[in-house]
Amino acid sequence: MPCEADPETTDGELPGALPPGLRAELIAFRRDLHMHPELGNREYRTTAAVRARLEKAGLRPRTLTGGTGLICDVGRDGAAYPAGRGRPVLALRADLDALPIPDTKTVPYRSTIPKMAHACGHDVHTTVVLGAGLVLAELAEKGLLPHPVRLIFQPAEEVLPGGALDAIECGALDGVGRILAVHCDPKVEVGKLGLRTGAITSACDRVEVALAGPGGHTARPHLTTDLVTAAARVAADVPAVLARRADARSGLSLTWGRLETGHACNVIPQHAELSGTVRCLDVHTWRDAPDLVHAAVDEIATLHRAKSEITYMRGVPPVVNDPEVTALLRRAMTARRGRYALEDTEQSLGGEDFSWYLEHVPGAMARLGVRPVGDTTRRDLHCGDFDVDEDAIGVGVELFTAAALLDGNRM
Repeated sequence: MPCEADPETTDGELPGALPPGLRAELIAFRRDLHMHPELGNREYRTTAAVRARLEKAGLRPRTLTGGTGLICDVGRDGAAYPAGRGRPVLALRADLDALPIPDTKTVPYRSTIPKMAHACGHDVHTTVVLGAGLVLAELAEKGLLPHPVRLIFQPAEEVLPGGALDAIECGALDGVGRILAVHCDPKVEVGKLGLRTGAITSACDRVEVALAGPGGHTARPHLTTDLVTAAARVAADVPAVLARRADARSGLSLTWGRLETGHACNVIPQHAELSGTVRCLDVHTWRDAPDLVHAAVDEIATLHRAKSEITYMRGVPPVVNDPEVTALLRRAMTARRGRYALEDTEQSLGGEDFSWYLEHVPGAMARLGVRPVGDTTRRDLHCGDFDVDEDAIGVGVELFTAAALLDGNRM
C-alpha cells in the first residue's frame, strides 16, 4: 500500500478523490493496455479503448489526424475550448505507445504481443490521465470544476522526434495556458512524487554513421583500409573527442547501440555501420551537437583512411520545468498526501518529447513513484521485467485532479 497521507497539508480537503470502484476499473484498464501493447503511430486499439471510455462518460474526444491519439476537453459539456475565450485551460498529457522489446514478467497481464511491451509505463500514464478526466467530468457535472481541462493522449513518444509534434500540429495546445505530465519512476517509492524545477530530462538525438573502404585480405591490411579497426576507433574515440570539445557541465554524451561490419574472419570488409544516441543536459550545447559530432567522426575516420557518411537526426530538447507550474504540482501533492510525499529528483539523461509542449506553454513533468514499498529489487525503464505498483494509478489521478482544482482557483 502507498504511504499514509501526512496531515500537514497546505490546501485542506479537496474534492476529486478516486472512488474505490473507479480505482478497480482503472487497474483493469491498465492491465488490458499492458496485455495489448502497440508501437508508435500504430496505437489504434489503445486509442479506441480510451475513446470508448471517454464517450461513455459523456465526453467528446477528437482523434488526431494520423488516426491514433486523442484530445478531449472536460467542462463546457465536453466541447472544444476555443482559443482566446476565457482563461487558458490546464492540459494533462499522456503517451500511448509501447516499446519493441519482449515482456519477460510472469504475471497474468503479461504482454500477449511477441516482442512488444509497455516497459516505460505509458500504460500507466494513459490510465492516470483517463482516470483524472473521468473524475473531473463528474466534478464538472456538479459545478465543481473551476474551468475546463484538456486531456491529451499523444502517440509515438518513443519515435524521434516524438508524437508531441503531431499533437501540437493538430491543435492540442490551442487555448492551453499550462500543461502537466507524470512519468513512472521505478526508483521512487509508490505514494511519493519526485519534483525538480528547471531541466529534469536531457536532449536526445540519433546518429548513424556509415564507413566505407576498398576492402581486402586480412593478410595485407597495410594495402587497404582496415575498416573493422576504423569502426572500432570511431566507436571508442568519438565519445572521447566530444568530451573535450564541449563544456563538461553540459553532459554531452554519445553512446553507441549498434555496430555492424564484416562477414568472414579473413576478409577486411568494405562497409561498416554504427548507430547511437547523443544526449545533452544543456540546451545551448545541444544546438551545437550536430556540428561537433560531424567533425569528430570525420577526424577519426580520416585518420584510419575510411570514408564516412553521417546522418544526424534531431530528437528532443530537454524538459525544463517551469517554476510556477512545478509549485502547482507541489501544492497538489501536498494537499493530497502531505509534504512528506514529495522528494527532490535529479536531471536524467533520458529524453522525453514532452519538451516540445514546453516550447509553446509553461509546464512541468513529475516523477511518479511506482516501486512497491519495501521492494529492493532493481528494475529500470526499457527493460522486459519492468512493472509497477498499481497503487500509483490512484496517486497520479488524485495529483492531477488536485492540480486542476488548485489551478482553476488561482487568480
